[in-house]
Amino acid sequence: MSVRILALVGSLRAGSHNRQLAEAAVKHAPEGVEIELFEGLADVPFYNEDLDVEGDVPAAAARLRAAAGATDAFLLVSPEYNGTIPAVLKNAIDWLSRPYGAGALSGKPVAVVGTAFGQFGGVWAQDDTRKAAGIAGGTVLEDVKLSIPGSVTRFAELHPADDAEVVEGLTKVIEQLSSQAAPAAA
Repeated sequence: MSVRILALVGSLRAGSHNRQLAEAAVKHAPEGVEIELFEGLADVPFYNEDLDVEGDVPAAAARLRAAAGATDAFLLVSPEYNGTIPAVLKNAIDWLSRPYGAGALSGKPVAVVGTAFGQFGGVWAQDDTRKAAGIAGGTVLEDVKLSIPGSVTRFAELHPADDAEVVEGLTKVIEQLSSQAAPAAA
């Protein structure tokens, strides 16, 4: 049985280097690991308890929760927006943190990776993402990291899936993440 990992990308831009990083993870997933790149974070409304009513949760949020509930682990891919986590990724974490103590993130391994233009590769945003995912109940793998600096120049003409150094680092992250995940019963 394969380990299932759900990848959530904090950038909505079609040509996002972080989306490309997630695509590289899907392409280079080791045998026995399936990575699903979740589509539709842009459609999930901002978290609001008034909307989070059993039986009446907005369809996009329900679809996110269903995908998260069917996964064994999470790969969160975060760019850095003004020194922190993008709203769309934080919003996804908020929806997955509910119901309190029993959200879809609860007890599941979480790894955070990303790329940014700056010299540190978005580490502030990735640290904030780890913090939010941990508070939301995820088992954050604090030592499993991949921050790729200089995204605009590094990936100007090269997709991350074709960058041997990136693929090597990403493969290590996925292997460590999948080793911490227990495959869910199908």
